[in-house]
Amino acid sequence: MLDFISYPIGAFLRIIYNTLAFKNYGLSIILLTVIIKTLVLPLTIKQYRSTAKISEIQPQIQEIQKKYKNDPQKLNAETVKLYQEYKINPASGCLPLLIQMPVLFSLYYVISQPLKYMFKIPKDVISQIFSMIPAEAVKSSNLHDLSIIDYFSHNLDKLSSANGLITQDNLLNMKFFGINLGAIPSLDPSRLFGSSPDMQAWYLLIIPVLAIVTTFISTKYSMNQTPQQNTNPSQNSMMNSMTLISPIMTGFISFTVPAGLGIYWIISNVFQLGQQLFMNKYIINKASSSKNKPLSEPSS
Repeated sequence: MLDFISYPIGAFLRIIYNTLAFKNYGLSIILLTVIIKTLVLPLTIKQYRSTAKISEIQPQIQEIQKKYKNDPQKLNAETVKLYQEYKINPASGCLPLLIQMPVLFSLYYVISQPLKYMFKIPKDVISQIFSMIPAEAVKSSNLHDLSIIDYFSHNLDKLSSANGLITQDNLLNMKFFGINLGAIPSLDPSRLFGSSPDMQAWYLLIIPVLAIVTTFISTKYSMNQTPQQNTNPSQNSMMNSMTLISPIMTGFISFTVPAGLGIYWIISNVFQLGQQLFMNKYIINKASSSKNKPLSEPSS
């Protein structure tokens, strides 16, 4: 469904892998994340400016709410009129999210199916190659594309048996500081605490842990620093609960997707934290200081 986004991202990731990232898959994902977040940055700045403006006119919004509390239709009309007077688009805050969500889903497909999206190998060919791998060599924590790459990377002498369907150029270097980014993190006790603990399983746990911690920190800081648009206690409480819900969801999903996607999350969170620090200093604080001054007249 998102192939029209996944294929371009896959092609771009392949270019980054072969040039800027020195053929390191983890570094490729980091560079891709930074590039994507940088491209979305102008929209994010616009979002924060809109948020700051809405915070400025909160007293007027509250006046309208009190005045027309028994007339919802008039309330909505007057609120829209106020937004128009100050040239505020309340929906602009959703735009960065609307753009980033399809990219996130597409990135999952690219990271979990690199042979398809980075190298454009047809699905039926991938299935044919996968059938050549011995059953005992297939890891349950890997998907088809990733199992193929993992198997042939460790058995280069078997490439000839693939009849040219896959070449050494298709075998990505999935190791990043000793962690296989193609594997899916697991809490399986037999792998972690068995008679012969799987050290790779322990290394993989680093990814979801860092994803959870960075999500909590970035979400918490963002909630604390962003101007409140609504003084309704129940809505503010719901917003505050996001500081717990977001890390929990991140942790849950991190154990169902390849570790490479966790790297994307970690770098995104770090980038967002730095972005929020910038916004707080140059946009939000300026808006907050202006609250003590008389509001300027609406733009004509």
